[in-house]
Parts: sequence; structure tokens; C-alpha cells
Amino acid sequence: MSAQAGPEAIARIRAVMADPGQTRTRAIDLHANAHDASHFLLIPQAVAVPESAEEVARLLKTSAAHGFPLTLRSGGTSLSGQGVTDGLLVDVRRNFRKIDVLDGGARVRVQPGVTVRALNARLLRFGRKFGPDPASEAACTIGGVVANNSSGMACGIRDNAYRTLESLTVVLPSGTVIDTGADDADSRLRAQEPDIFAGLLELSARVRGNPGSRRIIEHQFAMKNTMGYGLNSLLDFESPAEILAHLIVGSEGTLGFVAEAVFRTVPRLAHATSGLLVFRDLESANSALPALVASGAATVELLDSLSLKVGQALSRVPGVVRELRVENQAALLVEYQSGDAGELAELGATAGRVAGTLGLDAPAEFSTDTQARAELWQLRKGLYAAIAGARPPGTTALLEDVVVPVPGLGRTCVALGKLFVKYGYENSVIFGHAKDGNIHFMLTDRFASTAELERYSGFTEDMVEVVLGEGGSLKAEHGTGRVMAPFVRRQYGDELYDVMRRIKALIDPAGMLNPGVILNTDPHAHLRHIKAAPPAVDAEVDRCVSCGYCEPVCPSKDLTLTPRQRIVTLRAIEAALADGDAALAKALEADYNYEAVDTCAVDGMCQTACPVDINTGNLVKHLRRDASGKLENGAWETAAKHWGAVTQGAGLALTMAAKVPAGVVLPVNKLGRKVLGADRLPLYSAELPAGGKARRRPAPSGEPAAVYFPACVNTMFGPVGTGDPGHSGVQASFEQLCARAGLQLLVPEGIDGACCGTPWSSKGMAAGLAHMHAQTLKLLREASRDGELDIICDASSCTEGLIHTLESEVPAPGQRALRVVDAVEFTAERILPLLGEGWARIDSLALHPTCSSTRMGLNPALERVAGAVAESVQVPDSWGCCGFAGDRGMLHPELTASATHAQAADVAAMAASAHASCNRTCELGMTRATGEDYRHVLELLADAVTAK
Repeated sequence: MSAQAGPEAIARIRAVMADPGQTRTRAIDLHANAHDASHFLLIPQAVAVPESAEEVARLLKTSAAHGFPLTLRSGGTSLSGQGVTDGLLVDVRRNFRKIDVLDGGARVRVQPGVTVRALNARLLRFGRKFGPDPASEAACTIGGVVANNSSGMACGIRDNAYRTLESLTVVLPSGTVIDTGADDADSRLRAQEPDIFAGLLELSARVRGNPGSRRIIEHQFAMKNTMGYGLNSLLDFESPAEILAHLIVGSEGTLGFVAEAVFRTVPRLAHATSGLLVFRDLESANSALPALVASGAATVELLDSLSLKVGQALSRVPGVVRELRVENQAALLVEYQSGDAGELAELGATAGRVAGTLGLDAPAEFSTDTQARAELWQLRKGLYAAIAGARPPGTTALLEDVVVPVPGLGRTCVALGKLFVKYGYENSVIFGHAKDGNIHFMLTDRFASTAELERYSGFTEDMVEVVLGEGGSLKAEHGTGRVMAPFVRRQYGDELYDVMRRIKALIDPAGMLNPGVILNTDPHAHLRHIKAAPPAVDAEVDRCVSCGYCEPVCPSKDLTLTPRQRIVTLRAIEAALADGDAALAKALEADYNYEAVDTCAVDGMCQTACPVDINTGNLVKHLRRDASGKLENGAWETAAKHWGAVTQGAGLALTMAAKVPAGVVLPVNKLGRKVLGADRLPLYSAELPAGGKARRRPAPSGEPAAVYFPACVNTMFGPVGTGDPGHSGVQASFEQLCARAGLQLLVPEGIDGACCGTPWSSKGMAAGLAHMHAQTLKLLREASRDGELDIICDASSCTEGLIHTLESEVPAPGQRALRVVDAVEFTAERILPLLGEGWARIDSLALHPTCSSTRMGLNPALERVAGAVAESVQVPDSWGCCGFAGDRGMLHPELTASATHAQAADVAAMAASAHASCNRTCELGMTRATGEDYRHVLELLADAVTAK
């Protein structure tokens, strides 16, 4: 551990940043940021959030000058302990997300905070993709990909970070900035860092002149290998700047900060077919590898029997896995890829023939269907977190990552199985990239007592012998980190270990960059600082393993806390209370309400990314419920009983406010917020519309095609340009479209007092929610003729809310289930085919899918309807939840401002003819963010159709 930094060191850290607030030392900042995806835990003394490479340079220099250890962190998905520190943690996720596509997509310049998924989304239109394809692509960032020399499931070593890197801009510990792609990179390096320049040439000559060293390096880097430094750079390159660039790859933040990197991209093969091949056991699966690789398979992923069993318990499990009766079987997930449909067909035929010769335990089925393939890969990509989430309560999950030459993979799996038995590690799993000889396995234990640590130590020693005995590497793609640092010398020998020590001393002479990672003289380093088993805090989140997959989709990620941070901080409070540390618990609780509860949009987007299906929004709802008092609960229950008056009153208030200058309304409004609290009284803003109209309608004259449940939010918030006859709102527009299609709708009697229940659910108001559920269900049962008619809703979040309302019902025996359909889906499936063609489309449309449309799988229908409105439909590359979240964007406008910052810039660059979404409050949020009028897509469609 590092010594505690004195006040002077932290003061200097603050001083070198543009804003003192960029350096954070509150308890909540330290504990929320302490966790990454690994099984190690250290609590930093300070967290810095730089905004530029220049600020990082100043931090590095200050760290060295004051002996203050510094660790860089971006996505926080690393698994080997390289992203934790008890010194200064530098967050380079928030402010380093620039992407420049070069040469028509053939190359790309990218900053370290960009996720792999975001980068690939930007490259999609060019038919290109990033070479590395790690399973954590949704959350891992380019900074981590470079730091760990990431590879993945298909890229092998051919297209990993090392092989596809063209150049990088690195900030060295001295503060020197070197662009290794510059024409004068070598001369600049020689002038500014003469010792590094000369030292790298010396080490290159030393390695090249030693046949034994050359042989070890060539063997080790002929397979996936992230153990130690990338010594292959000393053989592969002659230019010191090039050597430096490729030494930085895989250096795990111990040699410098990558401010940006330029990569060569690879073709995105447009056609693929995937299938799960099930074998009777692990040995049979491994025996099939040569035939599958020879058949041209792009990826071959191994899943052992326990992996399959865990997969069967997930909510989004592929049918082929769900239907298995798993005993000792193992499976290979195999994919063939091609840029040509005809060639893929040939590969698919070959795959079928080969599969027929493998003695499978179940028939092989390959599919080109996008949804079927996505389900298979979602299972594989989320496997680590899913298995860790299924660990026994009170234990910690520890994931290892090894590689051996492919012919030795079967023997290695058998040997590992024997070690699991020898050391009593039950329920240990084996899965991974079989084509590359790279497997992952997981151990679960408390790793706390002397006996538990001795058991883990003994297992590790034996495992090292097995892997090195097969000529393998102890780390294939997760990085050396802390977990394998004590074994680097054993893998490479004394001579090459000394070369690595010389590299570290040359580039980081103060030794302050991520000390203890990669090189560590403590033989027990892998046994120290292991996370304690987390305390139970809420059944919704107790299975969280801090993988971080949820973070990129969270609207508050750049403002306050992410879902992972909400969970780990709550656990820290509970642990502090259990340990009797009342001061720490109090300090954490003092800031938790705003950071974790008030600024959570409870949008559920985190659940769409979570491999174990956690919705942290539900945790926040529970916390709000527990914190609400009798008075507040009573007020919301009363509101539920008089909802028609409440919504009409809110609409009337907005109508009145719209007629008064904002300068008159705002002072009174802000005073009220100060008295009542910012989380109780919304903040008025000038772009808010006047109120809407009542929802009730007369009964249809003929047979209704469906029950129509207009959302009450449209009563509170009128349409864009209220008073303009051309802007009549989504209810009138949907009714016009139905009339054009010859469809009649039944709006239920008593609709003005009904609601989907979302306002009560999101605020944790249980009594009011129960009343509204009962009232709305009764209304819908009667209107739908006990489920005979579908129920249509015109706001995506309210559609989702109604679905949850239906889930609260316990139907009577034999009673038909009610069915809710969003108006967008109804339009795409029922109305558009009846409307025909012939109306003029606008040139372009900027489309904002909502969190609810995403969660419900509504976006394909939304895009079909948008395509009927505009010739060109664009969804911003940086799309995400707008954070308006009902009234949350009015209670905390800073949430929406933060959530939409990047998206607003994308929308401005589009210069679209019109802007649309499918939920009124999201339209308000995007209107505020962009200054453009967002309308419901059905309004725009009705405008176009009625104008023809």
C-alpha cells in the first residue's frame, strides 16, 4: 500500500487542475470510484477528473514529485486488479471521447474514454469495425483496450490492439507528450527524453542479440499473451518511437497515459451464421476444434456444463440453451463470417457437414437470423458476470485467464478440473476462446481466512505449473495486473524479467505510475487486497459483480453516480455500519441521497446492459419508498384518487405560466423550490408548452378495433406550438391516422382519472400506486371486454407502465390476459399497410428512441414509422436516455443537461428537417437540449398523410 499523501500533495493536485472541483476527496467519491470489475479493492485517497491531456501531464509530474502513486481508470472493466489504487485515481472516462474517422473509415483516431461499442457504431456506416472484439465491448474503453492489449472472440492476435495500432499520443510520467505518428517522432523523443531513446535502442539490441530471449519472445507472442510487457516490440520495430508506442500497448497504465491512438480498422463482414454445438463432455468439445478451425470458423467459443446451466437461469436465454437437459455436456458457439452472401452459404453448408461428423449430443442448428444470433452472443458476452452473479451468497468471484497452444487445450481443461477437485472449488466453470487455446475459469470463495488464502495460493501454484508446462501464458487477454505479477519472472526467466524492470525504470523512474502492477517483488501480492464478500443490501442488486456494463447507458454517468457506483456505495454504507464505523457511514449517507437517489432517472436502461438482469432503478424506487413520509404518501394517494383534477390542474398552471413572462414566474418558482425542496417542486422553464386537453372521447359509432388509452402526460403538457391548428398533439394525430385507415377506437369511460402508475412507481409511493393499479385495471377490463380488445397507448413510457400495471394483476382462473400495444407498433403493423402510399416525405428526420421503446423492443417499429415520414432517418451515434424521466428533468434539470450533452451536438450537426420521438416528456427533454421542436412521430406522420 502507498503511504497516505499529505495535505500538501492533494493541494498540489488540486492546484494543477483548471477547477479545484475536479479533484474529489469526499467519502462518496472515494468509495464509489474504488471498485472496478476485478476481485481486488483499494480505496483511493483522491479522485481526479482531468479535462485534457495537458492536465494529465501536470498530474503525472505532480505525482512523481510528491511520491503520490497514480492510477489511470477509464471503463473500469479490467479483471486483474490493474485499475485500483490507494493513491490518486485519475478518471479518464468522462472527458476523452472524441472520434475522428480517417480515410473513409480505413483508419480512426480515438480518445481513451470511447467504448468499443461506440467506436464501432461510428464506423458502421463505413463498413468497417475496430479490430479487437472483447466480450465487454459495450463498456470497455479504448484506453483499457490499449492498456491491456485487448483481443477478443474473433480477432485472435492478428487484429488485436498491438497489431492494428498505427500510432499513439502518449503522455510520459515526466509530462513529455510524444506523438509517435509524427514524422519527427524519433528526433523529438531523442531531444526531449534522451535516456528513453538510448535505453530502448540498447534493450532492443540486447534482446536481438540473445537467441534464448528471441526464442522465448517469439513463442510467447505467437499466441494471445498479456503477461508482462510487450517485449515483442523490441523485435518487431527499429524506431524508438515505434518501440515506445507498442510497449505502451499492454503496459496497463504503468508507463504513460494514452491521450489518443490511431488504429487501422478491419472490414465489417456483413454476413454471418452462428450455431451452438453441444457435445457429451468437455473432452469431446476440445477434440472437435481442429475440424472446426479447418472448416473456416471465425470464432469458436467454449462453454462447459456449468456455464450452460447458469445460462439456462437467465431471463434472455436462447431457446437452444433453455431446452437442454444439462448433465456433463459442453458446447462450442461457432460462427462463420463473410462479406459475400454466396460464400457464407458455402461456409454454412460446410459447417453442417462438419457438424455431422462430430458426434454431437444434440442436432446442430446454424442461423443467419439477427435476433437468434444476438441471443447466443448475448449469452456468451455476459457469461462472466452471469456466472459470478450466480455465486453462492457471501462469496467473491475470481476469474482467471490462461492460454496454451491449441493442441494442449484439452489436457489443460482436464488438469484444471482435477485441481478444482483437489482444492475443493465446487461449481468452478471453464469457458473461453477455444480457437485460440484461451480459456477463462472462475473460482468462488470468501478468500478471507488464512485457510482460504492458503487454499487459493496452493491452487495458483499448481495452476501455474500446468499452464507453463504446456508452454502457455498465465494471462492471455485480461492483463497481468496484480493477480499474476508475482509470476512474471517464472514465465519469462531472469534475463527477460530484468529487461522489463529496465523498461519500467527508463520510462517511470519514480515508480509512481500504477505501482505493484505487472512487476511486483511481493510473492504474495495476488493474495492481498481481495474484496470482501459484499453485504446484502437489496435483493434486486445483491447479485451485482461490479462488471460495469451498465455504466455507458446510464444518463447520470457524467453527473453523479452510475448504477455500479450506486450499488457499491450502498454496500460500503452497510459494511461501515456492520464494522462500527459510524463516521464513515454518516459521511457516505450525507451525499448519497442526491448522488444516488435524486439524480437517478429510474429509466431501466441499466437492465438492458446487465448480464444478470439487474434494474438499479428498482433499487432507487425502494429507497425512495423507504424514505417517503406519511404526509407525502398521503398526498400522492389523494392524487391517485383525484387524478383527473390533478392533471387538468397541472395543464392549466402551465397554460397560465405560458402567458406570463418567464422572468415573473421563475423567481416565485425558485423560492418555492428553496422552501419545499428541489426534489419536490419542479423548475419551470420557458420552453415548456401550455397545458393539453382532456382525453375523454365519445363512444365510437361502430365496432372498435382496439381500446385507446391516451397518456395523461399529454393533458399536462400540450403539443408543440399549442394554439397552432397544425399542431394538435399525438391523440388527435393518432385518431386521424386510424380514421384514414378505417379503424375506430374506444376511449374508456373515466379515462381522465386513469394512469399507467409510473409517477407513483418512480417515486416509491406504494399506496397511491396500488390504488391507481386497481382503478386502471378495472377500467381496462371493462373497456377491453375482459381482454377481447387490445389496449393502445400513445407514450412509450406509459405503455411500459401499463404493462407493469397488468403484471400486478392476478387474473381469475380462465380469465383472458390483457394485452397492451404501443401506438407506434400498432401504426407500423396495422395502420401503415392500410394507408397505402402517395404522401410526400420530408427530407430528413432526427429520431430519438426512448429508454422505454428500447426496453420494450419497439425501436424497429419506431424506425419503420419514421421511414414513412422522412427520406432519411438518423439516430444520433451518441443516443441515450435523455434523463427527463417524467418530472425528473424538471426537478433536476442538470440531469437532462448532462445526459443529452453529446447527443445534442450530434443533432445540431445533422441539421435535420424535423425532430421526433415517441414520448411527450422525452420530446420536452430533447427540445430543451437541442432548441429544436421534438414532436411525436405519429404527429409528423399524420401531417404528411393528411396533406396528400
